[in-house]
Amino acid sequence: MSHNVLEKDNGAAPLIVEHETEEQILARVRTNVRRNRIRTWGLRLALVALWLGSWELTATLWIDPFFYSKPSAIWARLVEWFTDGTQFGSVWLQIYTTVQEAVLGFVIGTVAGVVLGTLLGRSRYWAEVLAPFIKALNAVPRIVLASLFIIWFGLGLQSKVATVVVLVFFAVFFNAFTGAREVDGNVINNARILGASKRQVLSSIVLPSATTWILSSLHTAFGFALIGAVVGEYAGASKGLGLLISNAQGTFDSAGIYAGMIIITVIALMAEWAIGMAEARLLKWRPSQANSGHGI
Repeated sequence: MSHNVLEKDNGAAPLIVEHETEEQILARVRTNVRRNRIRTWGLRLALVALWLGSWELTATLWIDPFFYSKPSAIWARLVEWFTDGTQFGSVWLQIYTTVQEAVLGFVIGTVAGVVLGTLLGRSRYWAEVLAPFIKALNAVPRIVLASLFIIWFGLGLQSKVATVVVLVFFAVFFNAFTGAREVDGNVINNARILGASKRQVLSSIVLPSATTWILSSLHTAFGFALIGAVVGEYAGASKGLGLLISNAQGTFDSAGIYAGMIIITVIALMAEWAIGMAEARLLKWRPSQANSGHGI
């Protein structure tokens, strides 16, 4: 129980003027949190409305909408795609194709990055041996690899997944590598003294300790996965959001380019939300992680 007090002017004992129960305190805190959330979202919506309104007005009165488009034209293109379809079939088929490529490449690249990053993080010798090769591969422009993958695997799913894997792998690998290196050596030494094998140390100490590093990389990695899928489709494909954007560019349809970007952004935000939920569940045992939100 908590209460508010009012002290006398002569310094005498304080007088209790109001009692406040714990339930009342919690209710007041919830109300304040709700008000802050409403205020935050209201400000966000106001900024979006101001931005879109300014863009619409500027494109109507001063700049050429043929080059810069405008929100009303972009909305009309989105409505057209979701009601009448695109030149390459249903827009849902394009979305499914891109998401399928991104998810498959994301899973493969994440698993490979975690495994190799953790193993090399615990082996200084092999890390030194392979370091120049890993850095050289990471320095290769991804668009070049996307072109090579199309030559090797064709215009189908395999070339896009390979592009995604290359992008996701390095994003996850370096975080897993750093996380494995940051494990407290005293904990590992104590486990070995108690008879733990290398496999047990790796699975019971190293991986759990590197979990935060690995999970933090997944937010960026899925963004790279979408980029890889779109880049692969842009280089050559028969369907997908990248193909829609490439076709819009070829026909000077700036509204179509923006429409494709908006769809990709919505997919990325949904994936970010799902990864954040999974991260919160996996790190529930860490109070600082469970109670902290994700900022910008």
